Amino acid sequence: MFSYHPKHFRVCLCHISIHQQHNIRLHTSYSTVKIMIDQKQLENVESFKYLGSILTNDGRCTCEIKCRIAMAKAAFNKKRALFASTLDLELRKKLVKCYIWSIALYGAETWTLRAVDQKQLESSEMWCWRRMEKISWTDRVRNEEVLLRVKEQRNILHEIRNGRLTGLVTFCVETAFCSGLLKER
Repeated sequence: MFSYHPKHFRVCLCHISIHQQHNIRLHTSYSTVKIMIDQKQLENVESFKYLGSILTNDGRCTCEIKCRIAMAKAAFNKKRALFASTLDLELRKKLVKCYIWSIALYGAETWTLRAVDQKQLESSEMWCWRRMEKISWTDRVRNEEVLLRVKEQRNILHEIRNGRLTGLVTFCVETAFCSGLLKER
Protein backbone atom coordinates (compact mmCIF):
# COMPACT_ATOMS: atom_id res chain seq x y z
CA MET A 1 0.00 0.00 0.00
CA PHE A 2 1.23 3.49 -0.90
CA SER A 3 0.55 6.51 1.23
CA TYR A 4 1.54 9.95 -0.01
CA HIS A 5 0.88 13.44 1.14
CA PRO A 6 -0.44 15.84 -1.58
CA LYS A 7 2.56 18.17 -1.20
CA HIS A 8 4.79 15.44 -2.70
CA PHE A 9 2.74 15.53 -5.91
CA ARG A 10 3.16 19.29 -6.32
CA VAL A 11 6.92 18.80 -6.52
CA CYS A 12 6.36 16.57 -9.57
CA LEU A 13 4.29 19.31 -11.29
CA CYS A 14 1.15 17.23 -10.82
CA HIS A 15 -2.11 18.26 -9.24
CA ILE A 16 -4.31 15.65 -7.66
CA SER A 17 -7.71 16.64 -6.38
CA ILE A 18 -8.63 14.87 -3.20
CA HIS A 19 -12.28 15.41 -4.07
CA GLN A 20 -11.95 13.24 -7.19
CA GLN A 21 -10.98 9.96 -5.64
CA HIS A 22 -10.49 7.71 -8.65
CA ASN A 23 -7.67 5.43 -9.66
CA ILE A 24 -7.32 3.56 -12.94
CA ARG A 25 -5.14 0.52 -13.53
CA LEU A 26 -3.71 0.31 -17.03
CA HIS A 27 -3.05 -3.41 -16.93
CA THR A 28 -5.14 -6.55 -16.97
CA SER A 29 -4.01 -8.22 -13.77
CA TYR A 30 -6.70 -8.46 -11.14
CA SER A 31 -4.64 -7.50 -8.12
CA THR A 32 -6.07 -4.52 -6.32
CA VAL A 33 -3.99 -1.39 -5.98
CA LYS A 34 -4.54 0.71 -2.88
CA ILE A 35 -3.46 4.34 -3.06
CA MET A 36 -4.02 6.58 -0.07
CA ILE A 37 -4.04 10.40 -0.09
CA ASP A 38 -4.60 12.12 3.25
CA GLN A 39 -5.85 8.85 4.71
CA LYS A 40 -8.47 8.51 1.96
CA GLN A 41 -8.33 5.56 -0.40
CA LEU A 42 -8.76 6.19 -4.12
CA GLU A 43 -11.47 4.20 -5.88
CA ASN A 44 -10.46 1.81 -8.70
CA VAL A 45 -12.53 2.50 -11.83
CA GLU A 46 -12.84 0.89 -15.25
CA SER A 47 -12.71 4.19 -17.14
CA PHE A 48 -12.73 7.94 -16.63
CA LYS A 49 -12.60 11.14 -18.63
CA TYR A 50 -9.36 13.13 -18.58
CA LEU A 51 -8.81 16.28 -20.67
CA GLY A 52 -11.79 15.39 -22.86
CA SER A 53 -10.64 11.83 -23.61
CA ILE A 54 -11.92 8.60 -22.13
CA LEU A 55 -9.21 6.43 -20.57
CA THR A 56 -10.01 2.77 -19.94
CA ASN A 57 -8.16 0.18 -17.90
CA ASP A 58 -7.56 -2.05 -20.94
CA GLY A 59 -5.92 0.78 -22.90
CA ARG A 60 -8.24 0.44 -25.91
CA CYS A 61 -9.73 3.43 -27.68
CA THR A 62 -13.02 1.91 -28.87
CA CYS A 63 -15.12 3.74 -26.28
CA GLU A 64 -13.41 7.05 -27.07
CA ILE A 65 -13.92 6.57 -30.83
CA LYS A 66 -17.62 5.76 -30.40
CA CYS A 67 -18.04 8.84 -28.21
CA ARG A 68 -16.27 11.07 -30.74
CA ILE A 69 -18.39 9.70 -33.61
CA ALA A 70 -21.57 10.33 -31.60
CA MET A 71 -20.49 13.91 -30.86
CA ALA A 72 -19.67 14.51 -34.54
CA LYS A 73 -23.05 13.14 -35.65
CA ALA A 74 -24.82 15.33 -33.11
CA ALA A 75 -22.92 18.38 -34.40
CA PHE A 76 -23.79 17.43 -37.98
CA ASN A 77 -27.48 17.11 -37.09
CA LYS A 78 -27.45 20.53 -35.42
CA LYS A 79 -26.22 22.11 -38.65
CA ARG A 80 -27.95 19.71 -41.03
CA ALA A 81 -29.76 22.53 -42.84
CA LEU A 82 -26.42 24.11 -43.66
CA PHE A 83 -24.64 20.92 -44.74
CA ALA A 84 -27.56 19.67 -46.88
CA SER A 85 -28.32 23.07 -48.38
CA THR A 86 -27.88 24.27 -51.95
CA LEU A 87 -24.52 25.83 -51.18
CA ASP A 88 -21.61 24.93 -53.43
CA LEU A 89 -20.49 21.30 -52.95
CA GLU A 90 -16.85 22.27 -52.34
CA LEU A 91 -17.86 24.74 -49.65
CA ARG A 92 -20.07 22.19 -47.90
CA LYS A 93 -17.25 19.61 -48.01
CA LYS A 94 -14.85 22.11 -46.45
CA LEU A 95 -17.39 22.89 -43.74
CA VAL A 96 -17.83 19.19 -42.95
CA LYS A 97 -14.08 18.61 -42.81
CA CYS A 98 -13.53 21.67 -40.64
CA TYR A 99 -16.50 21.46 -38.32
CA ILE A 100 -17.39 17.76 -38.11
CA TRP A 101 -14.05 16.03 -38.59
CA SER A 102 -12.34 18.25 -36.04
CA ILE A 103 -14.86 16.99 -33.48
CA ALA A 104 -14.60 13.36 -34.58
CA LEU A 105 -10.81 13.28 -34.74
CA TYR A 106 -9.96 15.19 -31.58
CA GLY A 107 -7.15 13.27 -29.90
CA ALA A 108 -6.87 10.77 -32.78
CA GLU A 109 -3.07 10.96 -32.72
CA THR A 110 -3.10 8.89 -29.57
CA TRP A 111 -5.60 6.25 -30.70
CA THR A 112 -4.58 2.65 -31.30
CA LEU A 113 -6.84 1.72 -34.20
CA ARG A 114 -8.09 -1.83 -34.53
CA ALA A 115 -9.95 -3.09 -37.61
CA VAL A 116 -13.32 -2.59 -35.88
CA ASP A 117 -12.44 1.01 -35.04
CA GLN A 118 -11.34 1.71 -38.60
CA LYS A 119 -14.65 0.41 -39.94
CA GLN A 120 -16.58 2.61 -37.52
CA LEU A 121 -14.62 5.68 -38.59
CA GLU A 122 -15.08 4.92 -42.29
CA SER A 123 -18.80 4.30 -41.84
CA SER A 124 -19.17 7.61 -40.01
CA GLU A 125 -17.40 9.33 -42.89
CA MET A 126 -19.84 7.76 -45.34
CA TRP A 127 -22.72 8.70 -43.03
CA CYS A 128 -21.69 12.37 -43.34
CA TRP A 129 -21.42 12.26 -47.13
CA ARG A 130 -24.80 10.49 -47.44
CA ARG A 131 -26.57 12.99 -45.18
CA MET A 132 -24.92 15.87 -46.99
CA GLU A 133 -26.26 14.60 -50.33
CA LYS A 134 -29.63 13.58 -48.81
CA ILE A 135 -29.15 9.91 -49.76
CA SER A 136 -31.19 7.53 -47.64
CA TRP A 137 -29.97 4.02 -46.89
CA THR A 138 -33.22 2.74 -48.42
CA ASP A 139 -32.15 4.20 -51.78
CA ARG A 140 -29.57 1.40 -52.00
CA VAL A 141 -26.83 3.61 -53.37
CA ARG A 142 -23.38 2.05 -53.06
CA ASN A 143 -20.64 3.87 -51.17
CA GLU A 144 -18.56 4.20 -54.34
CA GLU A 145 -21.43 6.04 -56.01
CA VAL A 146 -21.80 8.37 -53.03
CA LEU A 147 -18.08 9.14 -53.15
CA LEU A 148 -18.35 9.90 -56.87
CA ARG A 149 -21.26 12.28 -56.23
CA VAL A 150 -19.34 14.24 -53.62
CA LYS A 151 -16.08 13.95 -55.60
CA GLU A 152 -14.19 12.52 -52.64
CA GLN A 153 -12.25 9.44 -51.63
CA ARG A 154 -12.30 7.70 -48.29
CA ASN A 155 -9.67 9.60 -46.40
CA ILE A 156 -10.59 9.86 -42.74
CA LEU A 157 -8.00 7.19 -41.86
CA HIS A 158 -5.47 8.99 -44.04
CA GLU A 159 -6.17 12.19 -42.07
CA ILE A 160 -5.51 10.35 -38.81
CA ARG A 161 -2.23 8.91 -40.09
CA ASN A 162 -1.25 12.27 -41.56
CA GLY A 163 -1.94 13.94 -38.21
CA ARG A 164 0.29 11.43 -36.45
CA LEU A 165 3.07 12.03 -38.95
CA THR A 166 2.72 15.80 -38.63
CA GLY A 167 2.94 15.51 -34.85
CA LEU A 168 5.99 13.26 -35.13
CA VAL A 169 7.73 15.62 -37.56
CA THR A 170 6.97 18.61 -35.31
CA PHE A 171 8.36 16.72 -32.30
CA CYS A 172 11.52 15.74 -34.20
CA VAL A 173 12.09 19.28 -35.47
CA GLU A 174 11.55 20.78 -32.01
CA THR A 175 13.83 18.17 -30.44
CA ALA A 176 16.55 18.77 -33.03
CA PHE A 177 16.20 22.55 -32.61
CA CYS A 178 16.39 22.33 -28.82
CA SER A 179 19.33 19.93 -28.87
CA GLY A 180 21.08 22.26 -31.33
CA LEU A 181 20.58 25.16 -28.93
CA LEU A 182 21.99 23.14 -26.07
CA LYS A 183 25.08 22.16 -28.06
CA GLU A 184 25.80 25.77 -29.03
CA ARG A 185 26.02 26.88 -25.39
